[in-house]
Amino acid sequence: MRRRHSIFMEESHRGRAFLSGLGVLLLLLVAGLFTWNLALNHTVTYEKTYVTIAGLPDSLENFSILHLSDLNGAYLGENQSALRKVLEGKSPSCVVLSGNMVGPEGEVEAVLEMISIFPTGTTVLLLPGDDDPALYAREAHASLSPYAPWAAKLQEAGVLILDEPRAITRGSNTVWFIPEGLYTLDLENSLAAWQAQVNTLSAIPGELTQDEAAQLRSAQYQVERLKRIGETLASIRDKDVQIMVTHMPLTKEYVTSARQEESDKKTPAIRRVSLVLAGGYCGGQWRIPGVGAIWAPELGFFPEDHLVQGLSYVGGVWQHISPGLGVSERYPLLPFRMFNSPVTTLVVLTGSVK
Repeated sequence: MRRRHSIFMEESHRGRAFLSGLGVLLLLLVAGLFTWNLALNHTVTYEKTYVTIAGLPDSLENFSILHLSDLNGAYLGENQSALRKVLEGKSPSCVVLSGNMVGPEGEVEAVLEMISIFPTGTTVLLLPGDDDPALYAREAHASLSPYAPWAAKLQEAGVLILDEPRAITRGSNTVWFIPEGLYTLDLENSLAAWQAQVNTLSAIPGELTQDEAAQLRSAQYQVERLKRIGETLASIRDKDVQIMVTHMPLTKEYVTSARQEESDKKTPAIRRVSLVLAGGYCGGQWRIPGVGAIWAPELGFFPEDHLVQGLSYVGGVWQHISPGLGVSERYPLLPFRMFNSPVTTLVVLTGSVK
């Protein structure tokens, strides 16, 4: 009996030792994965992708666009050191920021620090995203700008806001960067609506309050902006390259439907778009190496990778979705990037097949 008891004690001791060892191994594995992921989150990758555009003029060959998205006011290292490490010395033709760069609180300092990396004179275009604050001021603030303070600060630093078409010319050829909203804009009715607001506010008797004055400035600016848009759109030539910028990626259904509804004379027209630049999904935020995104809003679990990042052909047009730099609030239960390094992408236009 004593011998049997001793055997049972030894087996129990071995079992506890095995479980303890297994627990230690699991803790070490979790710690290792955490450390690896922490390193990934602070290591910015630099990618280059070529987009072939049939008939691209020679003067636009190798026109390069540094495509960034979804920083959400984050710092990637002290003074953006991780970004500086991969971007310093790069000289793209332009930089496109496709939304959610400042985040809900309008924190522009992180974006301004990032912009300081680019060579002086680099054209930087910014499209506000869904989580960025309102672009235009509807209340009185420190300046007379019709833009919200966060946007005005970026403009002071030389950033061009993509609330109207922006052009970059090389020789006799032009690349147009056009916000997605203009492809579905009813220009005539929008102009009439803003003019009606101007008339209403201008008819208020007596002196306007500060907020009313701000609203009037905003409405007057919208009238001027829409008139400029109309004149600009009329000047775009068929041979010009059109690049649409949107925060959320286009779907095949959207592109197909928009093309069917367009008239031959409509400008801008999706059928004339050579490339779409988008962001929005942060590559799925949580990813499994070798598998892809675990989940994405609207797309569900394990979406096809081309729906959340990278270059793909959608409804007859190239679309590049930036994997993003920061964390999106569209993933409330996944508040950090997992196995998903921040990514900067140089998109290069070419007339040849790479």
